[in-house]
Amino acid sequence: MIERDLEQSMKLEQSMKIDIKLDVFEGPLDLLLHLIEKNKVSIYDIPIVEITNQYMEYIREMEKSYSMESMSEFLVMAATLLKIKSKMLLPQPEKEEEEDPREELVRRLTEYKIYKYAAEELKDLSVDAQKVFFKSETVPEEIKHYEEPIRPGEIVGDVTLEKLNQIFQMVMRRKKDREDPVRSQFGKIQKEKYKVEDRMDDIRCQIRGLKRINFRTLLDIQPVKEMVIVTFLAVLELMKVGEVKVVQEHNFAEIYLDSCE
Repeated sequence: MIERDLEQSMKLEQSMKIDIKLDVFEGPLDLLLHLIEKNKVSIYDIPIVEITNQYMEYIREMEKSYSMESMSEFLVMAATLLKIKSKMLLPQPEKEEEEDPREELVRRLTEYKIYKYAAEELKDLSVDAQKVFFKSETVPEEIKHYEEPIRPGEIVGDVTLEKLNQIFQMVMRRKKDREDPVRSQFGKIQKEKYKVEDRMDDIRCQIRGLKRINFRTLLDIQPVKEMVIVTFLAVLELMKVGEVKVVQEHNFAEIYLDSCE
């Protein structure tokens, strides 16, 4: 009978057992951040020896009240701090430049601080939002879609067509005064594409069946300067391949083109 009561009592104790959660610190980073703010030191220049000693004192106090399962993350951070502390205490060669052992810890603390403050801001917004109540829409449909009619008389006022014309002419004069009298006359320059090969075909057709053709006339009938240049190049190319020959009776005389076909 006594054993049965003892067993029931143990089961009742197990059912009433709850997981222990740290009341002050949510984790090792939270504890470290508290120590840094308490000592009023920069997070980017942590006095690792002093902070580690204080951290270990908190750990010893926690071990008296909390289970090892609850302390696991804090113990891992304690080992990390002791490792950094040992590296900081060891003498370093003067010429050898190594990265700061605290660099990774500073990065983690900075990220944690950002998220912690953001969570606090969101919590405050959530609390404020719970105090806000919205009234449902009660505007009648005929008023909701109502648009006030436009009254031209009220918009124009005492402005007459004559006044509008005067304003328009004044604006146009100002615009004209700002124009450059030279550049305003410039037209739009468009680049036309002329190919020597196409012009060679045209010349072949023009001189085929003819005894000769005047070279000057061939150039004069071209509409633009670019076409004159392309025609000249096409004649040179035809002479090069032996399809056209050039005839000039004496110096400064007219030049004629003959087909070699």
